[in-house]
Amino acid sequence: MVRNGEFGIDDVKRVSRRYWWILPLSVLIWGAVGIGIADLLPKKYTSQTVVLVAKPTVPTEYVRPVVTEDLSRRLASMKEQILSRTRLEPVIEKFDLYRKDREKTHMEELVDRLRTAIEISPLAPMAGTEDRSLPGFSVSVTFNNPQVAQQICTSITSMFMAQDASDLEQQASRTTSFLSEQLGEAKAKLDEQDAKLAQFKREYMGSLPEEEQGNLGVLMSLNSQLDATTQALSRAQQDKAFNESLLNQQEANWRATQTRQNPDDMEDKLRALKEQLAALEALYTPKHPDVVKKRSQIEELQKKIAEAPEMGDRLAAAPRTTNEPSQIQQLRATSHQQELNIADLTKRQAQIQDQIRVQQGRVQASPMVEQELKELTRNYQSALDFYNELLRKRDNSAMAASLAHQQEGEQFRVLDPPSLPANPSFPNTTKFAVGGLAAGFALGLGILYVLMLMDQTFHTERDVEVCLKLSVLTTIPLLEISEPSHVGSAVAQESVVASE
Repeated sequence: MVRNGEFGIDDVKRVSRRYWWILPLSVLIWGAVGIGIADLLPKKYTSQTVVLVAKPTVPTEYVRPVVTEDLSRRLASMKEQILSRTRLEPVIEKFDLYRKDREKTHMEELVDRLRTAIEISPLAPMAGTEDRSLPGFSVSVTFNNPQVAQQICTSITSMFMAQDASDLEQQASRTTSFLSEQLGEAKAKLDEQDAKLAQFKREYMGSLPEEEQGNLGVLMSLNSQLDATTQALSRAQQDKAFNESLLNQQEANWRATQTRQNPDDMEDKLRALKEQLAALEALYTPKHPDVVKKRSQIEELQKKIAEAPEMGDRLAAAPRTTNEPSQIQQLRATSHQQELNIADLTKRQAQIQDQIRVQQGRVQASPMVEQELKELTRNYQSALDFYNELLRKRDNSAMAASLAHQQEGEQFRVLDPPSLPANPSFPNTTKFAVGGLAAGFALGLGILYVLMLMDQTFHTERDVEVCLKLSVLTTIPLLEISEPSHVGSAVAQESVVASE
């Protein structure tokens, strides 16, 4: 007897011995029911194919692909495009699908029905390889006709391959076009920077940083030339002063001989000697021999003038009846040549000083010019690098577009053509049969459990005590008597003696 849902092993054995036939009967019946359901349900056939991603024929280190998006994202994007109504509705029209339902059902529902029949599944990366990118994907189409399922699978696969090739080519073309526009703008900016740099170099030619050492060398050379010119000018002035002193002396002597040393001539000679002395004192020190000699001449001439008797009537200077001596003429020509040489040296000295000032200005402006030139050069170099980078990318994109157009880049390859299913994928008779057997087994166990719960007979002393709430005094054992007339065994009735 089972009470409160509690039972033991003896109860299970007792029910199993009595109702053993329920479990196999339930299993067989429900297994047959599962097979029958599988036979009655409409058949569905699945056509499958595998599409692999073929690597480019040209290595990626030579031509980098324009499309670097992960295959899973590309596949999801293409799946949304191909499974859209605009792409599936022509498929329904082409293969005349759902002919009986077209009049009663809206086209959107038919497209949804076809969309659920198509399954796109990415393939898992191969184990043991470093490349974790998706190697490809599989396309499966489930339909009630195997030939139609194969045709739909072929059409969907072709759509994927065409869409991939079109996307790659369009992406490469758009990228090339965009890079070409950017390249034109970069070329304009590069030309602008180049023009600024050239204009700056023309404006500050001579003050550029690479010319600084040359400017310093030119400045040193000009300083040396200035020193040499200054020394030459000083020597020329000394020579001119000395030559003039000799000329004045020679002229005084010659005039003295011509005027017989009259007082006026002596005074003129004294004035000339004083002028010569002043010129010599401007060039030499008071102890210089020429200065000392000139002073002694002046003193002697002053003594002569002082000792000369006063003359009432001064004789006019006698007219020159003869030409100047050649020595005086030569001294006068030499003096004139010296004047020309001094003028040339003075002019040259001024020119050198002007050049020195120009070179000094260039050297002083060199740091500022260098700073501005660095900024212009940096801007030009940045524009040049950007232009070269865009040019390289544009050329690579053009080659990638050419590869995509020639179908030499990364593309989809069908591993096997869509299969023609010989057996239906749904319903699966084996799965239905196994499910029926499992259901029958579970139902049989449930029936046995219910029978145990419904059993109200006493089988143990515990059952009697619990039901009657009286203690058992004694029990009569079960006696089995073998009689020829009886096939089975007689069971004596148990008598229970209970005490109050």
